[in-house]
Amino acid sequence: LMRPLRGSRGRGVVVGTVTLCLAAGWALQTPGGVSLVVPQPNINATVAQNILLSVEYSCRGVATVEWKHVSSWGTTNIVEWRSGNYANISTVYKDRVTTFENGSIQLRNVGMRDAGYYFVTVTEEHGTNAYGTIIVNVYEIIYEDLHFVAVLFAFLAAVSAILICFMWLCNKSLHLFQKKTTHKLTASTTEEIELETIEC
Repeated sequence: LMRPLRGSRGRGVVVGTVTLCLAAGWALQTPGGVSLVVPQPNINATVAQNILLSVEYSCRGVATVEWKHVSSWGTTNIVEWRSGNYANISTVYKDRVTTFENGSIQLRNVGMRDAGYYFVTVTEEHGTNAYGTIIVNVYEIIYEDLHFVAVLFAFLAAVSAILICFMWLCNKSLHLFQKKTTHKLTASTTEEIELETIEC
């Protein structure tokens, strides 16, 4: 009868574990691509508001992030940067853009021309790419409409005040008229009584 050597099962487990760790380490070192998540693909903003174009990317190597804006006015490069390096911001957006390590950007003081499509490209050093799109709608606050509503409200308040005063005056006049009428009736009744007394 042959018996298995002591510890051979334990050695097998150790060898298997080491092999698995080496394989996992090798897999992590090989280029595996980029993943990119866009949590809010649609943004509604009003003029002069600050907006965050939020994304989250992950990759195994060093990545380059690039943002572009496409609208009816054309295509504009906004910013490009590599992880941990200085961001190259376009002169058009120089004082309006802040970049973040996760690939997001903040755009300050938006105007009507900022409406459109924002494309983000994340390129890993091994050459794999991931793309994302955010649609931005910018709306004007129409002050003329607000002014019209304010004027209309003031006009209605003034008309209401005038009507209340007019009703108060009418009520007062009616009350005075009723008093005079009652006084005249009393006077004429007294005169009739006096006349009847004289006639008698």
